[in-house]
Amino acid sequence: MPVVRTLTRVYVDDLDAALPTFVGLTGEQPSLRFPYRDLELASIGGHLLIAGTEEALAPYRGTHATVIVTSLDEVLALVATHGGEILDGPNAVPTGRNLTARHPGGATVEYVEFHAEAAATLA
Repeated sequence: MPVVRTLTRVYVDDLDAALPTFVGLTGEQPSLRFPYRDLELASIGGHLLIAGTEEALAPYRGTHATVIVTSLDEVLALVATHGGEILDGPNAVPTGRNLTARHPGGATVEYVEFHAEAAATLA
């Protein structure tokens, strides 16, 4: 289950206001931008900007990173083997499938298996 990319989560209240700074920092344009539930998300460089109201962001703030993997099934097996806990998912999301796991030691990580169209943005 190779990790394809790890994204640092950055929680913001206004995606349009936040993006120019990250364009300047990374020298890149967002590779993905999409709505999810009451949120707006954009991937830029090694960051995943997640925008919404405090209320909308609250359930997600405890997640430390987003990790793009080639196989969610392998993540499920790994989490079970090491005594972690699946907090949410697997779910269908705009980029493919995801799940959120709490690992022994307390790290909470979202794992995403991209569908072909989303995976093409990584090239």
